[in-house]
Amino acid sequence: MSAAHVTAAAMAEEERALLGSAGGDDGGVSPELLRSLPSACDPRRLPHRLIVLTLMCFLGFGSYFCYDNPAALQTQVQRDMKVNTAQFMALYAWYSWPNVVLCFFGGFLIDRVFGIRLGTIIFSIFVCAGQVVFALGALLNTFWLMNAGRFIFGIGGESLAVAQNTYAVSWFKGKELNLVFGLQLSMARIGSTVNMNIMGWIYSRVQDLLGYTGPSTLGLTLMIGGITCLFSLMCALILAYLDKRAEKLLSKEQGKTGEVIKLTDVKDFSLSLWLIFVICVCYYAAVFPFIGLGKVFFIEKFKFSPQEASAINSIVYIISAPMSPVFGLLVDKLGKNIVWVLCAVITTLASHIMLAFTFWNPWIAMCLLGVAYSLLACALWPMVAFVVPEHQLGTAYGFMQSIQNLGLAIIAIAAGMILDTRGYLFLEVFFSACVCLSLIAVVMLYFVNHLTGGDLNWSAKKREKLQKAAVTDGLPTEWN
Repeated sequence: MSAAHVTAAAMAEEERALLGSAGGDDGGVSPELLRSLPSACDPRRLPHRLIVLTLMCFLGFGSYFCYDNPAALQTQVQRDMKVNTAQFMALYAWYSWPNVVLCFFGGFLIDRVFGIRLGTIIFSIFVCAGQVVFALGALLNTFWLMNAGRFIFGIGGESLAVAQNTYAVSWFKGKELNLVFGLQLSMARIGSTVNMNIMGWIYSRVQDLLGYTGPSTLGLTLMIGGITCLFSLMCALILAYLDKRAEKLLSKEQGKTGEVIKLTDVKDFSLSLWLIFVICVCYYAAVFPFIGLGKVFFIEKFKFSPQEASAINSIVYIISAPMSPVFGLLVDKLGKNIVWVLCAVITTLASHIMLAFTFWNPWIAMCLLGVAYSLLACALWPMVAFVVPEHQLGTAYGFMQSIQNLGLAIIAIAAGMILDTRGYLFLEVFFSACVCLSLIAVVMLYFVNHLTGGDLNWSAKKREKLQKAAVTDGLPTEWN
């Protein structure tokens, strides 16, 4: 039989498998015919998996692009909608409120209710709908509708990230998984960076087209930004088809998060884990709300142009894109997680103090902040797995994300109120105080870990050596 006939037969059998033929077979195709498929169409081969990886990376692009739309357009939002800074920062708070609860249930909805494919599409639709309502609120000059849009957007945003990770675990295994997570994070940061640097330009072009500024100009600009969400929804639809196709061809199961959320586990959390939660909340409270207000800060204090201010405000994300995978490998190779977290927190404190009390070139402080932010994420989040049994990991990470969103919502509103009443110097002192609380928690974590004989600050070599010893002795390991 010629190669063309084999390929045609394989495609015909693939079609029968995908349509669910009535023959009562298991839905898979024979290995010979599967091998005859072009490499770009074979779910087991690299070219096809690279296509899937590309779709996974772009799955969250629209969400991350639109999340910081308010930061990129702070001046325009406040001027066109006639709101103060506290009201402006409420746009970020409304994004965080639904995720105080949804962080516990996102994995459950994917595993037990929707499934990964339908769940991803539904969360993508929420992101699109939220951005459209957000833009309509501006078009109609109705600020409460803009807040409602951010709330709807938030329902989809964080859960979409969970779905993205679930797809990654389903398609990639072992060592390549770390690289995949790093690439997904990098693409998210690219989305944020592009937003920071292009939305102001889009607003100017729409203003030139309409001939005036105002809610209509802002609304059309936000609607154009929402095209990225539609693009991500298209990626979700294509990814669902390819995953369904792979399930039929390879008889593989649909991906699951594996999360088991039991709120009763909270009472068993150790002091070390609670200190990790404090570090997380206090640290991110001094990063994301600052970026949300950063553009106008650089314009007013350092007399930057709007374009320069957008560029420097996005440098944290620009640095994070390439450095997150690098720092991830570094922490994996060396261990000593607490030391890395301590370095990140001290560096962040130094950058905020420089921005608050000096007129040094702010690029120095912002580059330091970008490096520290990337390092902390790679060193802090894995520590949870070292202090929590595997069956409680879902609850621990869910709780960590929940209180992080609660903290961000409260701090965002507080930061807006401080800026309205006290100005930027007092706001920077407030952010520095948050980082100081995080620093105190890191120092306490170091001593608690040392006194209790914990493994959070072990070197990677020591951890690996003890793992091997435990496996050799037939004992369960607590530090995997």
